[in-house]
Amino acid sequence: MFRGINEINVDEKGRVAMPTRYRQRLQDEAGGQLILTIDTEQRCLLLYSLQEWQKIEQKIAELPSFQPATRRIQRLLIGHATELELDSHGRLLLPQLLREYANIGKNLVLLGQGNKFELWDDAHWQKVRDAWLSEHDQTDWPDELKRLSL
Repeated sequence: MFRGINEINVDEKGRVAMPTRYRQRLQDEAGGQLILTIDTEQRCLLLYSLQEWQKIEQKIAELPSFQPATRRIQRLLIGHATELELDSHGRLLLPQLLREYANIGKNLVLLGQGNKFELWDDAHWQKVRDAWLSEHDQTDWPDELKRLSL
């Protein structure tokens, strides 16, 4: 499980250094092979190990392709999916088109989400997070969340 939040600098070439605590695991579990794609609900990027991505890609491929929602997801998620590899210094080169989609500038937030990471522009993350924290209306939460005890 990937968890935690990390602030990371993006260098002039668009490279980011993965935090040390994730590097060995990404090498062991994925051979340094990762997939980066867009999030279809927020202006952020999703980073998966190749093995985890292949499970998702298989599920998407099994959906009926004549449904407009399925085609939308296939075009957005699979169409933007880009293979990345950790270099010998633990860095990833983020493609410019994907950085532009997520408005990622010089600083990003890497957010562990269990089976994946989310990559957010730091300033955008701060705004979205603060908006979520200011929401107090829990009436529209699913019953599973209402019963969750932390």
